[in-house]
Amino acid sequence: MSAESPNSTRLVIDFRDPTQAQGWTSVDDQVMGGVSASQVQVTPAGLVFSGEVSLANNGGFASSRARPRDYGLAGATALILRLQGDGQTYKFGIRTDDAFDGVQYQAQVTTQAGEWLEVSLPLAAFQPSFRGRPVPAPPLDPARIRVFGLLIADRQAGPFRLLVESLQARF
Repeated sequence: MSAESPNSTRLVIDFRDPTQAQGWTSVDDQVMGGVSASQVQVTPAGLVFSGEVSLANNGGFASSRARPRDYGLAGATALILRLQGDGQTYKFGIRTDDAFDGVQYQAQVTTQAGEWLEVSLPLAAFQPSFRGRPVPAPPLDPARIRVFGLLIADRQAGPFRLLVESLQARF
């Protein structure tokens, strides 16, 4: 049981605070021979995930993820991102273990160029995948959330930029 009251929200990460936003690293298609490149930068406006996706050498994705930790999200029903995008579609990922590779639960985030959006992602909408392909897995258990990540793929070649201000959880 969660100590949160029904329909309450709690700030999980304020990406404008360097102490909360630190520890994000890029993992791009270079791990499999591609040439896409991304970087993550903490700014006063939030976490900037930017770079360029290339389809060369069978590549086509760029991603970033946080270091594993316990977020204490038992009982959460949705995650809420406040972000400003570039009109492209991203995926917000969740991992329930500390391994480098494995099953990741993903939900799609569609942005509007230059517009601030508050995107609510019900945890039931997160789909399990492994290396970009759907896989069978148990439903996402919010108590086991260990890692958050961002991904751009799906043949969206070219430059990208996503600014994330905050992540909240709804209970």
